[in-house]
Amino acid sequence: MVNRLCSGSMARCGAMLAGAALVATVAGGAAAQDETPQQPEVVRTYTPLSAERLNDMVPKHPGYLGALAPANLNAARPEAPFSVTGTWFIDLSQGFNHYLFGPPYPRFGPEGIQALIEAPQAQARGETYRDAIGQCYPPGMPMLMTRVWPHAFIQLPTAIYVISGFNNSVRTIFLDGRGHSDSNLIVPSYNGESIGRWEGDTLVVHTTYFEADNHWIDHGIPISFDTVIEERIRLLENGTVMEVEYTMTDPTLWEGEWKSTKRFNRQDYTDINESNCILAYNANLPGTDLGRAEAEERGQSNVEGIPQHD
Repeated sequence: MVNRLCSGSMARCGAMLAGAALVATVAGGAAAQDETPQQPEVVRTYTPLSAERLNDMVPKHPGYLGALAPANLNAARPEAPFSVTGTWFIDLSQGFNHYLFGPPYPRFGPEGIQALIEAPQAQARGETYRDAIGQCYPPGMPMLMTRVWPHAFIQLPTAIYVISGFNNSVRTIFLDGRGHSDSNLIVPSYNGESIGRWEGDTLVVHTTYFEADNHWIDHGIPISFDTVIEERIRLLENGTVMEVEYTMTDPTLWEGEWKSTKRFNRQDYTDINESNCILAYNANLPGTDLGRAEAEERGQSNVEGIPQHD
């Protein structure tokens, strides 16, 4: 029928064909909508929980209040000598590699010596070494503090909360007088359990109970559940510089004390935003194992340290 009506005018024919196509498209869309399954009715049953069950679901600290409990926050205690509340960024004015904690290094056991030998060999081959962070493992203490991202410090009378801009890792330094948890009951973590106390104008923080799986210092130097990190924190230059003296010990992995001093600069024109490690995104970062493999497959340039494929 369209062909018969089109015979007198090409313009009329084009308009009619377009109209016919539109009708067909609408009809096709209606047919597709008709094929959509009906939304099912959802019915759920709820079983009330007892007060005892609800209470048991919340992990507690037997014998002392949580750091944010009003009774703990309002308890009488001496005023803190200073407040570190603010946003801080590692001072790299002495060079980018100053984020590392050595050298100097202590005398390591076999595991640390292996890392000191193998890490530069891997680097010379253009490879990553013990790429835990690139596989979305937390950097953990102490490397958490020297990631090249700002950190938000929020100081309350009972605790200091440190939020990393690198992966939103949360670290809590308790200031309410509690001691370390029972070593037989604690759950190891990458940031450990941190207990702080004031010594004059210095905040002394004692951190231990670390998760050791894929937890490294510098280029693949391991730590263990027995690693202890002491930080002596002072504010300098009218509160614009935070100096942290680190002393690390681990009788199972190295001899004596491993010392390093870092400085952080107050940064008042930045904030901490949401940040998540999504493994698939690391295919775009040549500095990770996954990114390097993807780059080799694509054949990237030597600028990235990855030779082009022939």
